[in-house]
Amino acid sequence: MYEEYWGFKEKPFQNTPDPRFFYKSAEHEDALMKMLYVVEEGLGGGVLTGVFGCGKTVVSQALLEKLPSDKYKIAVITNPQLEYVDLLRAIVRNLKSVKLPVKKTELSADSLLEILGNILENNDRDGRETVIVIDEAHIIRDESIFEALRLLLNFQKKDKFLLTLLLFGQPELKQRIEDNKQLEQRIAVKSHLEAFGQQDTRNYIIHRLRVVQGADTVFDENVFEIIHNRSGGIPRRINRICDLSLLIGSSKDAKSIDEETVEESLQTLKD
Repeated sequence: MYEEYWGFKEKPFQNTPDPRFFYKSAEHEDALMKMLYVVEEGLGGGVLTGVFGCGKTVVSQALLEKLPSDKYKIAVITNPQLEYVDLLRAIVRNLKSVKLPVKKTELSADSLLEILGNILENNDRDGRETVIVIDEAHIIRDESIFEALRLLLNFQKKDKFLLTLLLFGQPELKQRIEDNKQLEQRIAVKSHLEAFGQQDTRNYIIHRLRVVQGADTVFDENVFEIIHNRSGGIPRRINRICDLSLLIGSSKDAKSIDEETVEESLQTLKD
């Protein structure tokens, strides 16, 4: 809608986990490096936590981009608030296109685990590693599911895990894992994302503008502090403020996004 006005090839502040827009702050780069380390070294389990909208999903997408499909078979579960059998079914379907019964009465956890075990063995024999990513893992309320996830890490050979399990979620996920001592003992690496500082907020905005071939001067220098303070340094909130500011600025034929435009967008978001 405003892309042509500002000279963008596309919108720069969409709230989608597009890895092209991955901003490598020190914390985000560290989180990506740690999760990649868990996968590449076959360490079993990894956990990434962070507040809502801080960029966990973008980190996961950047991670998946670094895992070549000829070496890795990957299952990504984005809605883990399922019963145990349904979760196993979703994992199996993500890893391999197999026809499974629809009715729960026709498919037990034991049979799904057997199918999963065969998939893991076949992947290993073919020289491919298996990765299971559970996004939004903090929404899991049934403690038995965490126990079930721990049991997935029982798929091992004498010298290696047959799968890597990565759990992504909001900060409360950390406590839920700590409450399951046996699961926590199998988590090799933990990482936590905080909100951006003021300098990273500025750099993040400029980075996204550059991805869409926008000018660094679209936002006046004095508005970065305002955006940081009002967004709390949360990328998702930054995106909303910047996107609306660009829309309002284009409607006013502005040459750049100034303080008045940002304040108007903030008022609109509040309303």
